[in-house]
Amino acid sequence: MDASGRRLVKARLPEGVDGIARLHAMIGEHSGDDPDGIEVLVGIETDRGPWVAALVAAGYTVFAINPLQASRFRARHAVSGAKSDAADAHMLADMVRTDAHQLRPVAGDTATAEAVKVVTRTHKTLIWERTRHTQRLRHALRDYFPAALVAFDDLDAADTLELLAKAPTPAQATRLTISQISAALRRARRRDIPAKAAAIQAVLRAEHLGQPDVVTGAYAVSVRALVAVLTVLDGQVKALQGQVEEHFGRHPAAEIIRSQPGLGPVLGARVLAEFGDDPDRYTTAKARKNYAGTSPITRASGKKRTVAARYVHNDRLVDALMTQAFSSLQASPGARAYYDRQRARGASHNAALRQLANRLVGILHGCIKTGSPYDETTAWPSAEQIAA
Repeated sequence: MDASGRRLVKARLPEGVDGIARLHAMIGEHSGDDPDGIEVLVGIETDRGPWVAALVAAGYTVFAINPLQASRFRARHAVSGAKSDAADAHMLADMVRTDAHQLRPVAGDTATAEAVKVVTRTHKTLIWERTRHTQRLRHALRDYFPAALVAFDDLDAADTLELLAKAPTPAQATRLTISQISAALRRARRRDIPAKAAAIQAVLRAEHLGQPDVVTGAYAVSVRALVAVLTVLDGQVKALQGQVEEHFGRHPAAEIIRSQPGLGPVLGARVLAEFGDDPDRYTTAKARKNYAGTSPITRASGKKRTVAARYVHNDRLVDALMTQAFSSLQASPGARAYYDRQRARGASHNAALRQLANRLVGILHGCIKTGSPYDETTAWPSAEQIAA
């Protein structure tokens, strides 16, 4: 499509090198005598993958368009709800032609930052999967083996998984000896092992409601499978944590990010991965806050004006920033005082944490722009310093 909206060529391209080569050839056929003097804009509904990397490497301006934005734009031209791949391609091309100034180009992050993003996202995904499987295990035990929920505090702990794999039924659990329970606790590096082993055995041997033997046996098979999955997930989470710390430590901004209150190597890696390291992506602290989803949304119409939290955001980034805000309450007196002021004004715990996270994003932006590590006095100036 040219600048006037006229379609120049239409084709369905294959994946891989052949497809990108064909795209370059099509663009070259319509670039005229001065191919270096034209600007090629590309609209695509993803911000990662080999195709995106190849398009950016070719010097094209690539816009990663959110599917929700594309859906809204599609409704401007066709209210019938009709949809096809060809129509979507035409719509994306028209969108970058008319609204490029409203769209965000794909960030030019370094390869190091991209590597951090890959390992941190996989690490967090496995943690979420471990939580989901733990909840499935909890529901299964509640239905046929409620004593296990009383005996074991942490269902995803190594000693719990070992004992459940060895004795997944109430009858088998009653035959566990003190030495067997103690050995599992010892391998999990628990403290006060004799008292804990005795307490676990007493709970498992107490009288509880149960299910018929055939149903219990079916549940036991399911629990063994869940325990096996959780054991693998736990091992891979630990292995990937080392990779996250290793890749994050190679990034030049690692020290600045780790200097922020509440950010360690893993949480700092998540923040870096989701923000990226393109120096031109966030021109102001407000732009970074808007992307983070911590800044509020103002809706004003006539005499009505409301301020609300952003509910459309990057879940991974918001999760990391809210965790940082909570951790910073112990690490930073300034952050604690700011949180207490929000609470004194009537804000709930979550609202106060969100406002603190928003403030911390602004502080991080300033540190990255100036290349300076975090300083408590500079970040949280006193009233006398502000007046001066």
